[in-house]
Amino acid sequence: VQLQASGGGLVQAGDSLSLSCAASGRFFHTYAAGWFRQAPGKEREYVAGITWSGGTTYYADSVKGRVTISRDSAKNTVYLQMNSLKPEDTAVYYCAVIYNLRGKPKYWGQGTLVTVSS
Repeated sequence: VQLQASGGGLVQAGDSLSLSCAASGRFFHTYAAGWFRQAPGKEREYVAGITWSGGTTYYADSVKGRVTISRDSAKNTVYLQMNSLKPEDTAVYYCAVIYNLRGKPKYWGQGTLVTVSS
């Protein structure tokens, strides 16, 4: 499975942004998927996950209520809709295939940079 994240950019605090993660590989739809982020000087943080069916999701407390993860199995794509962005959301965001909603990664995609200005 190969993953290609996109959608990052420079936004202002309070704005919204939608990230996409397009996957190649015939079995992607059978895997759980997640989004992680890494801010400068900080450890990588697991922020959201979704089961293969899309029926169950996980959100870190730091983003809960502002972020929605979803997937379109027909398009082999996972999305991360982020609203009410804060400067502390600035990070490189990575998508990944994960083993389960505890967030253990199986395959990584490359990152996309999100910068939120105050």
